[in-house]
Amino acid sequence: MSNICKPLTKCLFPVAGYGTRFLPITKTISKVMLPINTKPIIAYGVNEAYNSGFDSMNFVTNQQDVQIENYFKPYKELEKLLKDKNKKNELNMLESINNISNNCKFSYIKQKKIQGLGDAILNAKELVGSEDFGVILADDLCFNADDSVLKQMKEVYEKYPNYCIVAVEEIELKNSHKYGIVSGKQIEDNVFLLDEMVEKPSRQEAPSNLAIIGRYILKNEIFYVLEHTKIGVGGELQITDALNSLAKKQKVLAYKFKGVRYDCGSIDGYMKAQNFFYNLSKEAKISND
Repeated sequence: MSNICKPLTKCLFPVAGYGTRFLPITKTISKVMLPINTKPIIAYGVNEAYNSGFDSMNFVTNQQDVQIENYFKPYKELEKLLKDKNKKNELNMLESINNISNNCKFSYIKQKKIQGLGDAILNAKELVGSEDFGVILADDLCFNADDSVLKQMKEVYEKYPNYCIVAVEEIELKNSHKYGIVSGKQIEDNVFLLDEMVEKPSRQEAPSNLAIIGRYILKNEIFYVLEHTKIGVGGELQITDALNSLAKKQKVLAYKFKGVRYDCGSIDGYMKAQNFFYNLSKEAKISND
């Protein structure tokens, strides 16, 4: 197996879920289009990928969703209106979106049947092609004042290019049934060589308190593995099951990232993220005054 590290350029965003915990608003609005301050959740994920050096943004959406695609397209009429009214601040906000759109390729594919994260990733095979790639689950909203979580992981990948990499954080074991849980041996600060991954185990069955969160760097062979992985917990194709088969071959690393994560897939986590980013923006405004 080659030790040559090819640049990572493609990032995948599985965003086909229906966001049922946020009904009824998600009947008409995609969960990842819900706002955190004045930006939708998905914009934070795309910004993270862009600032981590990725320039190909690939989305797996559901059959009805066109909102994400529209968000990242230019809106010439609105831009002209803002120019005519000399609304520079508002125009700058739109131009920040256009900057990413102009410097990145955006691709979309529909997930025909919502059948788990593994299935969503497998649906993106034709978008990704033969490259290794990053994955961001946008409703895991992460923040670090220095390097983003995905950028930290990219640095690990550059050192260990033959491994899939999952981001992990310590959790209370009473919550183990909500996550994929890992076990392995530490090979350097915050980096673990995995031997087992268990999807949503009970507290008694959890092999550790390290839980996988929504950031991955995946080797391209994951598509082959997913194609040969059986349907798992919840009647879904689980990415954890596919990665577990690679972990048993010592092909997966876990990285305990620096930063904070907010689970915007839950109402509690979403409100905590709102408060955090609101206070962050207030602090930035005060420091710039």
